[in-house]
Amino acid sequence: MRLKKIRFLLPVLLLTLSACSTSLAQGGGKAEPLRIEFKRGTTTTTINGKLRGTEEAEYVLAAKKGQKLTIKLISVPKRSSVFDLKAPENADLRLEYDANYDYNGTLPKTGDYLITVVRPTTSPGTSSYKLVVSVR
Repeated sequence: MRLKKIRFLLPVLLLTLSACSTSLAQGGGKAEPLRIEFKRGTTTTTINGKLRGTEEAEYVLAAKKGQKLTIKLISVPKRSSVFDLKAPENADLRLEYDANYDYNGTLPKTGDYLITVVRPTTSPGTSSYKLVVSVR
């Protein structure tokens, strides 16, 4: 009787394992950026995060041409995180550096702006950060 149960359960178990491994393989890609949204009636939001090793965090923000964007990044240990800002269609934001701690400018295009937060080193470690974003 036991042998019959095993013969019946073995194909079911193999099918389940196969489905799980396919699911895991498909989920191994890069995650979508987190959309930044403001609470009703506000123009500023604060995002807290943590990066380990070579991890990066991506955020996307919808904004309109002519709006003023202010970004401030504070990290612990000090300056252990930096950000890069990309405009829709790679419009010029007049950023001085690829690694920034703050930004204040008038937006050149309407669309989604991508903010990527990274540690500026490949050495092991952790960085806790606070990203303050304001659009007016």
